[in-house]
Amino acid sequence: MKEKELICSIALTHIPGIGQTGARNLYKALGSASEVFKNRKNLSDFLPNIKPQLIDLLDCQEAFDLAEKEYHFIQKNKITCLGYKDEDYPSRLRECDDAPLYLFYKGNANLNNLQIISVVGTRHITEYGKDICKKFIQNLQSMCPDIIIVSGLAYGVDIQAHQTALQNDIKTIGVLAHGLDRIYPSIHRNTAVKMIDQGGLLTEFISGTNPDRQNFVSRNRIVAGMCDATIIVESAKKGGALITAELAESYHRDCFAFPGRINDEFSEGCNNLIRDNKAILINNVEDFIKCMCWDINMNKTLKKEVQRNLFPNLTVEEQALVNILIKNPEGIQINTLVVESNISIQKLNVLLFELEMKGIIRTLAGGLFKLI
Repeated sequence: MKEKELICSIALTHIPGIGQTGARNLYKALGSASEVFKNRKNLSDFLPNIKPQLIDLLDCQEAFDLAEKEYHFIQKNKITCLGYKDEDYPSRLRECDDAPLYLFYKGNANLNNLQIISVVGTRHITEYGKDICKKFIQNLQSMCPDIIIVSGLAYGVDIQAHQTALQNDIKTIGVLAHGLDRIYPSIHRNTAVKMIDQGGLLTEFISGTNPDRQNFVSRNRIVAGMCDATIIVESAKKGGALITAELAESYHRDCFAFPGRINDEFSEGCNNLIRDNKAILINNVEDFIKCMCWDINMNKTLKKEVQRNLFPNLTVEEQALVNILIKNPEGIQINTLVVESNISIQKLNVLLFELEMKGIIRTLAGGLFKLI
């Protein structure tokens, strides 16, 4: 994200009285944060029902001072800021109505990786939960070695998932409820440092933000929104993991839960999710992969030969899409296809449907398209 747009985006979301929802509405109406401020005096041309008080609120030097301070912080600490329209912004998350306008990121994992899941649960993990987490992630590594595991770096299931992923050479991303100037809880700092080299740390919060209670709920929507599926390992009757499960459902993402004994306190939440048809029961990795319809045994060499040599006659536009997909063998999001092909979203949907009917492409979880 360019300097001006970054500063304007941070300022827009930190103006008292506007809030995240108001900032998103203004951003989407004008197309960028910088355009919001540029057209501050005539916003009613874009939003006829806008209140005059809201226009007055935009004249806030304190918000710009804060934004410029944050800009210098991320420059000094080599933090990447991903804007809502940036190609590297998590495209799955962009599909969510409450997606943040920007994210701060330090790491090396591809946030648009073909397979991304979140593993979450209680902070009071039991030996049963630890065993589930370890076995599931270990087996996942052998079947889906390029998968990325997301969690919240909290006590219990979160840190167990991160550490097991690191031990099994799986990239793992921690979504934080505070800025990148600290690690909370501090006892997880060593793990967080390792994750920067084998995954990353991600947050919507600027430096100096405390890990307040409401921030964890906000954090959970990113955990759910940036993934193909959410897996609940253990949870009590109430807890943050259940909020993440609800968010995943609201985003039309798959949610899975491991069952437990009916008298176990930290299995009650999982059992209730399964009972209420809010999560799919799984016992192992095979169950999960089968439900996700992931093809893990495809021979990549054979696949490339099929891509290049066995297509029927295609139109010029269909061939152009195929050429783009050949360059992206792991799959590509429709938003990226729109940009690379310069074809409107309406026409692109028709072309993709035709290619799918011809048996050339298929749709994967997370809205990805790839060649068969």
